[in-house]
Amino acid sequence: MSPRTEPWTETLPDPLPADPLELASQWLAQARLDAAQPNPNAMVLATADESGQPSARVVLCKDIAPQSGHIVFYTNYQSRKGRELRKNPRAAIVFHWDYRHRQVRAEGRVEPLDDAQNDAYFRTRPWQSRIGAWASRQSEPVASRSDLGESVAATAKRFGIAYGGPGTQEPTDVAIEVPRPPYWGGFRLDVEAIELWVEGEFRIHDRARWTRQRSAAPPQPAAAVAPAAALAAASAPAPAAPRWAATRLQP
Repeated sequence: MSPRTEPWTETLPDPLPADPLELASQWLAQARLDAAQPNPNAMVLATADESGQPSARVVLCKDIAPQSGHIVFYTNYQSRKGRELRKNPRAAIVFHWDYRHRQVRAEGRVEPLDDAQNDAYFRTRPWQSRIGAWASRQSEPVASRSDLGESVAATAKRFGIAYGGPGTQEPTDVAIEVPRPPYWGGFRLDVEAIELWVEGEFRIHDRARWTRQRSAAPPQPAAAVAPAAALAAASAPAPAAPRWAATRLQP
């Protein structure tokens, strides 16, 4: 794993915590504070199509919500991952914070967020990213890089922004509201199992796995969340926090 000049002595808490997502959320917060940890919210997202063919890519985690038991990310719904998640709504993710010698794996069912949540988050994005969401038909073929740049420039012009695309001068002030494309939005991974890992000497790592204990009443689907909840609804507390069963694993 990561090179170092002295032993790494951290281990998982003993006894294991009752809520693994709370600890994962703390790890993410610590990684964000580490100047030496690039892209701390980057995670590998693995999906599969209807035939079981897997695919994986790096996306950005926007929230770990322990109280409701889910992880949030955003994408183009028409991209390969978006299409696969619509047809086969299960996924797995991996965080690896090399600087902290930690890893988090989680898996479960995936649900799209509602329009109010998607709109609220999209408004927080830089105008360049909002233009890009319209200009790029994610995962579809493009003839050349210059063609993609022309699409960005044409999209900016469509919204009244004086911008010629990547590599050109950007306007200093953009007050125009660029709306969210209807095919762009978020998913939440409803975590059913999660594994926390800490690097140890000589591959004697520290590992534990938690599985979610379901109550009689299933969690409310994301699509049923009231629109007034907006962005905060993606992390809104559920009626009761998830319960977990923990097992230590050999490395």
